[in-house]
Amino acid sequence: MIKILYFAGLREATGSGAEELALPAGVGDIDALLHHLRARGGAWNEALGATKRVRAAVNQDMARGDTPVRDGDEVAFFPPVTGG
Repeated sequence: MIKILYFAGLREATGSGAEELALPAGVGDIDALLHHLRARGGAWNEALGATKRVRAAVNQDMARGDTPVRDGDEVAFFPPVTGG
């Protein structure tokens, strides 16, 4: 199982702040996880769509698309943040 957290606009768009998910077969990195979540369709595809800018963290460390995801990990998705 992995724990997925959604922050800011992603939480609002998906209607979920967090979920636990059995790591699907073939999902071994952030890119593959995003692809799996987009395949749910609807709000998931819109919020996490390939043209959307989404940042990720694995176990509270910033992650890239090729960052591995393993059972027991906590994965967070959030929109880019600008400061001012």
